[in-house]
Parts: sequence; C-alpha cells; structure tokens
Amino acid sequence: MSERIRVLVVDDSALMRKLIPAILARDSSIEVVGTAMDGAFALKKIQELQPDVVTLDLEMPRMDGMEMLRLIMRSAPLPIILFSTHSKEGGYATMKALALGAVDFLAKPKDAAAGHLEDIADQLIAKIKLAKRAAQRKLPPVTVPEELPGVKKPARPALAPRRVIAVGISTGGPNALQFMLSQIPSDFLSTILVVQHMPEGFTEMFAKRLDECCPLEVHEARSGDLLLAGRVLICPGNRHMMVRRMPRGDMVVLSDGPPVNGHRPSADVLFHSAAQEFSLMSVGVVMTGMGEDGAEGLGAIKAAGGMTIAQSEESCVVSGMPRAAILKGYANKVIPLEGLGSFLANNYGAEKNLADKDLGEKVEKDEKPEKTEKHDKPERTPVPSHRS
Repeated sequence: MSERIRVLVVDDSALMRKLIPAILARDSSIEVVGTAMDGAFALKKIQELQPDVVTLDLEMPRMDGMEMLRLIMRSAPLPIILFSTHSKEGGYATMKALALGAVDFLAKPKDAAAGHLEDIADQLIAKIKLAKRAAQRKLPPVTVPEELPGVKKPARPALAPRRVIAVGISTGGPNALQFMLSQIPSDFLSTILVVQHMPEGFTEMFAKRLDECCPLEVHEARSGDLLLAGRVLICPGNRHMMVRRMPRGDMVVLSDGPPVNGHRPSADVLFHSAAQEFSLMSVGVVMTGMGEDGAEGLGAIKAAGGMTIAQSEESCVVSGMPRAAILKGYANKVIPLEGLGSFLANNYGAEKNLADKDLGEKVEKDEKPEKTEKHDKPERTPVPSHRS
C-alpha cells in the first residue's frame, strides 16, 4: 500500500478546521496531520509536520494566506490548494495566488455549514490527490509575475479573424494560459476562445488579469460578442460557449445547457461548434487538465479539416485532457507549453504565414488519410531553447 497523502489544513475558521479534516478522513489515502489558524502558525507546522499538501484559506488574521504562500514558495515550495471567497476581491486574490505557485483552488461555500461543504467534498479530495501527483512531476520552469505592470495595447481596426482558435484547459490552466498568451503579439490575426474549468464568478477576474499582462485584448465572453482578430474571449463559469456565423459577423453564443463530461463550461461544446461553423478555419488546442473534456471535440475539428494541438504531457501540471486526445489519435501536433504561444503566433498571426498555411493544410489533408488508431503518433514540435 502506498504512503498516505499528508495534509495540513490552514484556516482561521474553527468550523472549517473541524469540517475539512472530517471530510478528508473518509478517504483512506489521505491523512490530515494537523491544522493551523493563521499563516505564521502554519509555517511552524510545516517545518514540524512535513505535509505533502496544504489547504489554505487566503483571508486570515496576523499573516494572511497570500503572505504565507510567498514565504513557502521562496523557501520550500509545496503543493497548495486555495480556498477563496465568491467575490471580485477574492477572485482577483486567487489569480495572484495561482501566479505565486498555488496548484489549484476551490470556491468556499457562502455558508460553510457541513451540508454546504459537502457540495465540494469530492472536488477537494480529487484536487488534493492531483496536487500530490503534480508535485512529483518534473515540470519545466515556467513563471508568471504576481504584480503586473500592465501592457499598453495599441488601437487596431476591428478585423474578422483569419482563424478561430479554441482552447480547452483545466487544472494548472491559469498560469499556463497566461504564459502562452504572453508570447502572442498584439497584431495577431486570429481570435482565441478559451474554456477554462473555473467556477462562476472567477472567470471575470481571470480575464481581467490576463488582459493586464498580455498583448492581446482579453475579455469575459458575452452572448453576441464578435469574433475579432487579436481578441481573446474567456467563457464565463457555469455557461457553455459556442460560435455562430451570422450575417452581421461571426459571434459567440452562450448557453445554460446541461454539463458535458461533468463540466459547464465544456471544451467539447466549444470544439464541436468550431468544427461545425469554421471547419478548415478552426484550430483546437487541448492543454493541461484532468479528465477527458475536449478530446472528442478535438476529433471533430480534425475530421472537419482543422488543425489540432495537444500540450505535451511532460509540460502539464495534470496531463489527463491532452493525453486523452493524443491516445485517441486526435492531435495533429504535440507541443510543449514553452512553444505553444510562438507556434500559434508564427502560424496564425501573419498574413503571409496564413496564406502559405491555407495551401499547405489543403495539400496535407488531400495526401494523408485520417488515422485514429491508438498507435498513431502525432508530430511533436521541438521548442527552440530560450536559455543563453
């Protein structure tokens, strides 16, 4: 039997310090080794107890979760799962904490009574197990800034996009997406649509943070938003996002349809609509995340003649989503996180590149029959070294 996952629970609420361990005790693979009521006490407990994973409330007296997180990541990094409040301030603080190195987060129930905490019990247990696994992976060093100076965005005409790039992403997504988008210049000629598995109320702050640090314009999507070159639209939490070609312009349509693959938003919903509406003009990208959301939708884009890309497993915090697409034979290319942004910029960002690409993709599709057997290996794109 493998060793149990040692968890330290840090929260200023006595009720939460009682309820969280009670929930985790149901899983025999998890052991709560201690609790702490603030960051200062938690730092001592970490040295004493050597936990594998820490659950951390961001809002605490004396030393809050943010300051504690900074100190941990500077000295002895640990996988940390955040508890955040449903508010704009809480959402923005969560995005900053993820930039500091926290693995994932959960939205704290507005009423922390036992019955309400039950709603997120399964998620909490799953995220702790994933955090432990993520800590064991040898990931390339990819850092994003906590404080953002802001990026000045030059005015540009409203142009229809040359490509519609649909991205599906989950655990580990905020940092990975920020890193990828920061590599794409403001004169990019395509539009990017993102489904990030994130609770309602947090995607607005996520989009705002990305807009502050990336050359492209980033917004939380609304029904009727036009697809424009150089624009990134983030699907709101608890909604599905689709695309439609309309006489007045190609646009986003949001839906309250049932969850797909257990998710709303679902990458599969976005990918299927992109394949149906844009076929050859669609590009699907599956990035870090747990589960298989996006795999079948990526297959639909490939079948429609679009380009399909999976983030390399070794560069993911959690590789479930891209692995599923790769094993099903749906990924034309497998690219490490370090190279995703530059690949998109080089292939779908300049007029001359797009003209060449239109011809090249048609020839490739005509000459190469589709194969989806598990043993088919997608092309792996190497990443040029950025180190001097």
